[in-house]
Amino acid sequence: MQEVYDFLKKAGAYYLATMDGDQPRVRPFGTVNIFEDKLYIQTGKKKDVSKQMMANPKVEISAMNGGEWIRIQAIVVEDDRLEAKQSMLDKYPELHSMYSATDDNTQVLYLKDAVAAIYSFTAAPKVIKF
Repeated sequence: MQEVYDFLKKAGAYYLATMDGDQPRVRPFGTVNIFEDKLYIQTGKKKDVSKQMMANPKVEISAMNGGEWIRIQAIVVEDDRLEAKQSMLDKYPELHSMYSATDDNTQVLYLKDAVAAIYSFTAAPKVIKF
């Protein structure tokens, strides 16, 4: 899991895919955190992406870093605990102007049953499950 976290951090932006009914939706994300041995992402509950993940928690994430790219399949699980939210916000202080650990909008979700594969043109894929 640490290798997946490091890859996403180095990439800077990653792309999260969800389903909106029968229509796929993809958007850039940048928040990622390890808290209590789980990999977390963050969004706002008022956003369509949150509603999509609550309706169908299966997601895919993709990012590129140099000549490598990663694809992650996972199920997102909301963690509404103050400690989980605060941990994410501590890692991203720039979010404090939009989010608070105690508001009704901040949402953190961890990846469950995740399968990540790191690819390149020169090596076999490396598969990481967590």
